[in-house]
Amino acid sequence: MKILDFIQTIQPFKAKVYKPYLIAEAGVNHEANMDLAKRLIDEAKEGGADAIKFQTYKADTIASKDSPYYWDITKEPTRSQHALFQKYDKFWKKEFEELKKYCDQADIEFLSTPFDVESATFLNDLMPVFKISSSDITNRPFVEYMCRFQKPIILSTGASFLHEVQETVGWIEAFKNPLILMHCVLNYPTDDQNATLGMILDLKNKFPQYIIGYSDHTLPKDMRTLEAATLLGASILEKHFTHDKTLQGNDHYHAMDKEDIKVFRKNMDRVFTLVGNDFDITSLPSEEPARNNARRSIVLKQSVTKGTVLTEEMLTFKRPAHGISPKHWYEVIGKTVSLDLEEDTVLKWKHLE
Repeated sequence: MKILDFIQTIQPFKAKVYKPYLIAEAGVNHEANMDLAKRLIDEAKEGGADAIKFQTYKADTIASKDSPYYWDITKEPTRSQHALFQKYDKFWKKEFEELKKYCDQADIEFLSTPFDVESATFLNDLMPVFKISSSDITNRPFVEYMCRFQKPIILSTGASFLHEVQETVGWIEAFKNPLILMHCVLNYPTDDQNATLGMILDLKNKFPQYIIGYSDHTLPKDMRTLEAATLLGASILEKHFTHDKTLQGNDHYHAMDKEDIKVFRKNMDRVFTLVGNDFDITSLPSEEPARNNARRSIVLKQSVTKGTVLTEEMLTFKRPAHGISPKHWYEVIGKTVSLDLEEDTVLKWKHLE
């Protein structure tokens, strides 16, 4: 399903869990190699992702030369943001146009997060929504620039206080863009105890009119993090994606691969078998035998003769539910019996005058 179609199916006000739209965040794990980028697209599709997302930036416009690292340097030893970004900033308009065409051929949605005005401008022609990184949540002029394209906005909320999220939501609301808010924790990787998936519930409570999602940086392990996020109400999921999790550096070490996606999809198929499609309270056809046999009827505690006026002391309630329901208990008391009846008779309305 295309992301615009998916967004239109979500009813934020309705208490419902949706099968999630999964974005494989390739970022710059292509390492500026077109063949590797296309391999990532193919493997994301094979695994079962709905979209693959890249990142579009130039080191000189995203970070100053003295910008310090904020990641695990045992996994990514580069100590300067500018130096790290400079390694992978070779793809630009031409390359992303080629990747967009390749995604169309592979039947997977193309997305990329822009990190400057120039990239946002040319990416507008290539994708149906804009993703705003947690790092730009306070970047008002850039947020408003993307809003002017009048497309849905996916906003990650990592490292933000509630008032900061509310402020940025206000900027976006002024442009009336459809909005998806993504819970996110800016630790690379995120320890399980810091995942704080409960914040998904607070986002749903604080912003009930908007779709809520989750951008995950925990280690993939058994993919249960995304499963839990879904059950808490995250409808759009994003997780870093690689072709090889053993590679050092950048976003490989906390990324999922195609096999992880397959595990997640299999897990979710089982979960949604359990969750079901109908969230309205009702009795199921499969429960009909229980309704008929496990519920109770009003039953005589003693034999009675025709004309007997029933008292509470003459009655009890037993299974099955083939007779008068105990919900009519007070209506039956005081009724006259229309024929002789044995002890343990399951009363029916035809037995009463």
